[in-house]
Amino acid sequence: MTASAYSQVFISSKEYNSKNIYSARRKAFMKKLDSVCLVAGMPIDPGSEEAFVQTWNKMIQEPAFLYLTGINQAGCYLLLNPKTMEETLFVPRKNPFKEFWNGKRLGYLDDDNEVARITGIKDVRPVDEIWETVQDIAAKLAKRTPDERFIYAYYFEKFKEDHNDHFKNQLQRAIKGSGVKIRSAADIHWKLRLPLEKQRIQDAEKAQDITDKAFRTVLANMSKLKNERQLGLLLDYEMQKNSDGDLAFPTIVASGANACCLHYVKKDEPLKAGELCLLDFGIRWNSLHSDISRTIPVGGKFNPLQKMLYEIVLDSQVEYQKFVKPGVSLREIGMVPWEFIMKALDERLVKGAKGKFKLLYDVRPHGVSHFIGEQIHEGDPGSRSLDVVLEPGMLISCEPGLYGEFEATINGKHYKEKIGIRIEDDLLITKNGFRNISVSIPKTVKDLESLIK
Repeated sequence: MTASAYSQVFISSKEYNSKNIYSARRKAFMKKLDSVCLVAGMPIDPGSEEAFVQTWNKMIQEPAFLYLTGINQAGCYLLLNPKTMEETLFVPRKNPFKEFWNGKRLGYLDDDNEVARITGIKDVRPVDEIWETVQDIAAKLAKRTPDERFIYAYYFEKFKEDHNDHFKNQLQRAIKGSGVKIRSAADIHWKLRLPLEKQRIQDAEKAQDITDKAFRTVLANMSKLKNERQLGLLLDYEMQKNSDGDLAFPTIVASGANACCLHYVKKDEPLKAGELCLLDFGIRWNSLHSDISRTIPVGGKFNPLQKMLYEIVLDSQVEYQKFVKPGVSLREIGMVPWEFIMKALDERLVKGAKGKFKLLYDVRPHGVSHFIGEQIHEGDPGSRSLDVVLEPGMLISCEPGLYGEFEATINGKHYKEKIGIRIEDDLLITKNGFRNISVSIPKTVKDLESLIK
């Protein structure tokens, strides 16, 4: 059986040797550990507890497990021993009946090396042996000094009640009475995972190219699109037909005042000439993503108030990017664009156009940056890794926005609108600053107006 038969189960690339990359990641991770570590994938298939929703949900693996193995399948565990550099993969036993329904799955069979051949992990065992194996390890660790009597697991200290926390509790029950403690390996993992290898950078750039072409197609067809759904379907189709098929996240298409809802999902309102439409969209290529926001004039031209507000947001991007460089954290520079926007509103709208505004928030509506990697919003869920110092190879978003009610009289004409604007690019941190890998995706007023036919 070829690896392509497991295309949604084992994430691999035609451009490079995926098994080698996953192996290198595991080795680098083990070199940072000083005890055994257990990492759990998602425990069950999505919808398996509620049968009626099963066919509506795709499998999304725990990103840490996916990063280390490439396996996008439920019910698997990875055991790493840094002292011996041994790797053990636990997978469910082969189930032909389930494959009859859902397609090929990595499964344990006696005297069969299929899983080892696909994943590159030589020691493969059935998942029903996981806890007995862990108990044996705990018994050996219990003989060590108190400082050495611990096992690593992947979970977050501050973030509770997720699947990783449940896994930690399950592990705790398995080693109860052994005297062995559990430590989180999450911080060690993040230090390796946030900077992208050159192959993942190439994947991110490929995702940008696909997204760019799709967006340009949408702009060229705006006059034919009647509602948010049609726009979203065209954008999704153009992205998906040139990729491996997965969106980075559900596309947001929010026209008019709908753009003031940050995660608007209704997506069935008519598109009206004279209004703006906010798009938040991206595609996955292998395991990396694009994450782009653009705000476009439905009829092909910004009115003077829209143009003023749009260019304030665009200029805030430029201001923020002056501070993006290695050695700073996202928290340190997080207020730069919001303070710029408030000052620009006062200078350009209030004083310059005798206008007024009412925002739907107090200065800062959302974060301006997040890390991008195996997850579209990468980083520790408890802190979003805002205090992590930027270093070359890290990929972050840059997405200032403006949401509220605005009013002004410009050139003798009065304008009053409820407007939402967001402009988002993806920035790759370099040795001396950053590189905007979204730079080709149109966003200036001139480019957008010229490309909308």
